[in-house]
Amino acid sequence: MTPIRHLRTMSVVVVALGLASCGGSSTAPKGPPAALTGLPRDITAVETSVRDAANAFSFALWRRVNQVQRDQNVFISPLSASFALGMTMNGAATHTWAEMRAALQFGAASQPEINAGYRSLIGLILSLDSGVRADIANSIWYRAGFPFRQTFFDTTRRYFDAEVRGLNFDDRPASLAAINGWVDEKTSHAIPRVLDDIDPSHVMFLINAIYFKGSWRTRFDPDETRAAPFHAAGGATQTAQLMHLLDSLDYAETPAFQAVDLPYGNTAFTMTVLLPREGTDVETLAASLTADGWPAVTAALRRAKVDLSLPRLRLTWERKLNDDLQALGMVEPFNRGGADFTGMAPPPTGFQLFIDFVKQNTFVDVNEEGTEAAAVTTVGIGVTSAPVIPVMRVDRPYLFVLRERFTGTLLFMGKVVRMP
Repeated sequence: MTPIRHLRTMSVVVVALGLASCGGSSTAPKGPPAALTGLPRDITAVETSVRDAANAFSFALWRRVNQVQRDQNVFISPLSASFALGMTMNGAATHTWAEMRAALQFGAASQPEINAGYRSLIGLILSLDSGVRADIANSIWYRAGFPFRQTFFDTTRRYFDAEVRGLNFDDRPASLAAINGWVDEKTSHAIPRVLDDIDPSHVMFLINAIYFKGSWRTRFDPDETRAAPFHAAGGATQTAQLMHLLDSLDYAETPAFQAVDLPYGNTAFTMTVLLPREGTDVETLAASLTADGWPAVTAALRRAKVDLSLPRLRLTWERKLNDDLQALGMVEPFNRGGADFTGMAPPPTGFQLFIDFVKQNTFVDVNEEGTEAAAVTTVGIGVTSAPVIPVMRVDRPYLFVLRERFTGTLLFMGKVVRMP
């Protein structure tokens, strides 16, 4: 099977299982490549279904996290969480599986349709630009000797290209070194560690790693970067390093916000920055983003010469997502006595598989050259006239979205309310 390949905003998803009782890389060309004008083929109905589901889940999770993290920086990869949980769904059954499907916004799709859609859509996305580095890798690490179903392993290998390895979890140093070493390698050392310990109740870790790094199609000149005030949420004034670019860009403005699209490589991948108008709260703008409304934002972008100032940004973010996922309807998978993961292992005698925790750690670095971003989602399953040039000065709280513009797939979403 051809490996699922590369991506350079990075994301690592770890799914850890326990008991209730007891891609190839590419080198960016020296000059800007020819701009991509469309997909190499039509997107299929199955790919469209998975794309729509992933975007709907992205906005649902985005709204929930922002509701509970007002006036805080947020950088999340719902796509990474969707991909890891989609792989985990192959081990769920009955009502547990139905809740996961509903929370992930898959409607009436069957598991084979979901699996096929993930594989082909991600494969298509990652084939679009050889000028950026993109990696997606999956692995399963399980407690050697635990009676997992071979069919579960076979399915994840087939559709997720997952590497499957049994380990002696009782030898914690060796197991941690193997798992963290794999993550470190697959994320080009951006996320060197996802686990600090292995609980005796854990019997499996499912890991999805997504890594993206791309250079701007038009880079910012470092000599034009200046220290300037950033007006943070709550009224504080901080010092930011504002990069500057005067160029023809895709731009939009409404009474609520300004928006600009910054392309990488051949333009397949972009960062869309949304700056609320003076007097418009960033939290209001964040809450207004929906799967239904997002296409109108991107459709409004028009080529214009823009005088853009954008903060150089480097931040990390971490959040346990249990409450957020349960608020979206994924309740039974977390139930110590009621979750059904018999698709992973035969019906239990004296133990119960359930999701113990879902946590995401992320990293993003935005600078004059381009963007590097990473996300680690850990899911633990335990036992039991002259034209007017618009000026867009991003010196106050703002939002940004990393997306693939031809399929419309969202990869990462961010909110910056203060300089980290």
